[in-house]
Amino acid sequence: MQKKTVLLADDHVMVAEGIKNLLGQDYEVLEIVEDGNTLVQQAKALNPDIIVSDISMPIMNGINAAEKILASECSSKIILLTMHPELKYAMKALDVGVHGYLLKHAAPEELLIAIKTVLKNKTYITPTLAADIMDAYKNNQGQSDDPFDLLTARQRQVLQLLAESHSAKEIANILNVSSRTVEFHKYKMVEVLKLNSASELVPFAIKNGLV
Repeated sequence: MQKKTVLLADDHVMVAEGIKNLLGQDYEVLEIVEDGNTLVQQAKALNPDIIVSDISMPIMNGINAAEKILASECSSKIILLTMHPELKYAMKALDVGVHGYLLKHAAPEELLIAIKTVLKNKTYITPTLAADIMDAYKNNQGQSDDPFDLLTARQRQVLQLLAESHSAKEIANILNVSSRTVEFHKYKMVEVLKLNSASELVPFAIKNGLV
């Protein structure tokens, strides 16, 4: 029987290699990528059965990458891992449509269970957060108050790169757009987020957990 294929995404190589070793006996790990932008590209190119991705990654975080992948023709099941137990990340991920969500400090066996669950077309949520997530959805009908929801996917990507200390010129090169386009996105984000100036964008991103 042919093994199901997996694409891994984590900018910590040792963590990714550990996951690869864990899955190697039962699954074919196609590749390990280290940033969200490459994840989106390789997901579309390889169309793996499963994507296991960290949320905190450079250039584009795992949630934004998942959103782009799910909007494409890629049929992969996406499982997100995170070090952060805050509900806002889990709810945002589920709103985007990911198939599995668990914490990095969970037992390795939990990832195996999560993969088997999503391959059966079911959603897996780590038991650590499941009850709190259900309560949160009941209390606000599942509507996220995440300020980043006001931004487009491209604006969130520009903001993350700014928060990673990239200049407008560097961001333009990474995203293959003009510097003027980057400056326009900065201007629109200041307007949408009701900030006073572009200098407030990075503190805003850090305060709200984008990086």
